[in-house]
Amino acid sequence: MFFRTEKLLIPLEKPSSPDPVGAAAIQELLGGKFGEMSTLNNYLHQSFGFKEKKKLKPFYDLIASITTEELGHVELISTAINLMLEDSVKPGEPVDAPLREAAEQRNTHHTIVGGGGHQVMDSMGHFWSGQHVFSSGNLVTDLLHNFFLETGARMHKHRCYQMTTNEAARNVIGYLMVRGGVHQAAYALALRKITGVEVTKMLPTPNLDDSKIPEARKWQAIGSHRKLYTFSEKGEYSDVAGVWSGPADWADGEELEVLQGAPEYAADGPVIGECPTLFSPDYAPEEIYEIAAQLMQKGGVSPLQPGDGKHSRFQGSTPDSPGATQQEGRKTTATINDKPKKKK
Repeated sequence: MFFRTEKLLIPLEKPSSPDPVGAAAIQELLGGKFGEMSTLNNYLHQSFGFKEKKKLKPFYDLIASITTEELGHVELISTAINLMLEDSVKPGEPVDAPLREAAEQRNTHHTIVGGGGHQVMDSMGHFWSGQHVFSSGNLVTDLLHNFFLETGARMHKHRCYQMTTNEAARNVIGYLMVRGGVHQAAYALALRKITGVEVTKMLPTPNLDDSKIPEARKWQAIGSHRKLYTFSEKGEYSDVAGVWSGPADWADGEELEVLQGAPEYAADGPVIGECPTLFSPDYAPEEIYEIAAQLMQKGGVSPLQPGDGKHSRFQGSTPDSPGATQQEGRKTTATINDKPKKKK
């Protein structure tokens, strides 16, 4: 089972300008062979089909914990792509062809199919395939595959980083390079403890130094490159410490840490705005907002207003609660019985 919280793994702000060309390249980190969809689904199905979970619990806990983090990585890279696409399409009358510029973009699926949003595909427009999943049932073989998968993923992230200066993309990539390095090292440690083979010495590739990337260096400074999270607050998956323990030679010999729950720096994500030209969320979004506000008030919560930019978790438990009234720009609807306006 998974429990979801309405936060992104890291704080993320909207970039200063759209970058649809960069977004097309960053799609590789989502739906490419070494993208986040692949790491997620490889580990997910390996954990589902894991043999002897109880007897081999430290290794099962390792794959299961990383699986949950990968869910957050898929969300992060998808959010970055969506932020890079925001405002890349300008509003206008249909007869004026406001989407003409979108026809010249590298990935027209972003506009035509996604309504100005990400797609589950690689940088060349090939949709992600389940054929990228490797789950053999053999623990050592799966761990070796996972090490290779993380190795390729880090290499691709480094290349994509050099393809764009977009702030959202670089912030996400810098973080994922560090966390991917943790996963790479974790699988190497697991292989060493099973076989005695020093995989990182046998295969020191790619030779990437995260400290050269400012957006990665800041995560190293707080020790993120030596921490593994269980994403569980009740002690489950804590046996991962049997694998993730000891000094980290890539972190000046500092001790590895296993932490319960999610990273402490998880934060609220930015809200993607509307794009009427693409019917996102619809041709007359104010009507949908009004309906949503009425449903929220009926449920006893403060309605989220258009342009508020706040997630629903910030709403008070009742329409007149201090949690709602003290928030700048927040207001409640007068009645839940008002009917939405008819479309023009």
